[in-house]
Amino acid sequence: MAPSNVFEFATAERIRFGAGVVEDVPDWLAQTAARSVFVLTGRDPGRAEGLVQAMAARGFAVATFKVAEEPTAALVRQAIAALRTCEATAVIAFGGGSVIDAGKATAILATNGGEPLDFMEGVGAGRTLSIAGLPFAAIPTTAGTGSEVTRNAVLADPDTGVKASLRSPLMLPSLAVVDPDLLASASPAVIANGGLDALSQLAESFLSLRANPITDTLAREGIRRSARALPIAFREGLASEAALRTDLALASLYGGLCLANAGLGAIHGFAAPLGGMFNAPHGAVCAALFPHVVRGNVHALRARAPNHPALERFHELASLLTGRPRVAVTAEDGIAWLESLCHDLRIPTLRHYGLREDRIPELVAKTLRASSTKGNPIELTAIELTEIAFRAL
Repeated sequence: MAPSNVFEFATAERIRFGAGVVEDVPDWLAQTAARSVFVLTGRDPGRAEGLVQAMAARGFAVATFKVAEEPTAALVRQAIAALRTCEATAVIAFGGGSVIDAGKATAILATNGGEPLDFMEGVGAGRTLSIAGLPFAAIPTTAGTGSEVTRNAVLADPDTGVKASLRSPLMLPSLAVVDPDLLASASPAVIANGGLDALSQLAESFLSLRANPITDTLAREGIRRSARALPIAFREGLASEAALRTDLALASLYGGLCLANAGLGAIHGFAAPLGGMFNAPHGAVCAALFPHVVRGNVHALRARAPNHPALERFHELASLLTGRPRVAVTAEDGIAWLESLCHDLRIPTLRHYGLREDRIPELVAKTLRASSTKGNPIELTAIELTEIAFRAL
């Protein structure tokens, strides 16, 4: 499975990375035509207070909006109404992937009009986003989704029980600000779920049918950084070790760059319907699925396509994860490493989030239709997907 020699690579208009770069955001805002800015935050708006005060000191009118959970179409409608009330003409998202997705959706729909469901893949009216959104800056405070450099926003639709994306190149942020110091207060659970989400995105992009030379380079480096830093960060926290914060922040950023340009696989093919069916946190679901999907892929390749070039990718993945030479590891060593990591990081099974045996056929049917599944290195059958789901219970 050689990476494609015909590809494109798209990302945010600008990326600023490094300790303290969040302080540059007022300078960016001054370069836009905006005088009023709408700031989406997470559960604790106080975390953004320093930025809010810095922008206010520069003469900008600032309104805030709290995103306390994974975004829904209804929440985005509320955000757009609040933005219009304060007449803001720029948007900033300061928080985790949910906050950034809500911000991307708000910025693009503020100019395109219409309901979120008009544009959501697979569940809406099929309308296309055709007008550039408001100037938008994404500032992640967790290391997981890489949403600051992707062209989609995942929203839940409780009426249909699915999560689906708004997707357009026009949704790429104007500015991505990745400041590793914003990770310092992350809890062990946030470190674990976000870190395994990022690692799974890097691995799936590396294994994807759409992998290309640029994403391969980023994925290899991101996997190495994540594998060495994540276990230590979970045990020791991120408050005192700048190198760990940098490794996890880069792994998350690289994961976003990779998935936006190479796609994903069955882990995220499962995760999208699971999040809609049970309101389960995305990163936690990806973490619970990770070793089982890798095992299922390796088993399917050995059974049905033993000469498939993707098998060599799984061997290389094992080397990247374990830090051992390629000649000294097998794909199974990589699976064992992932299983051990999930145990050490105390990752709950899917049963913890509500999945039961009688819902697995529904989950498998939705996974087969999911867009992420299309990038999987081998087309998994319903029987193979069912076995993976049972293993993840």
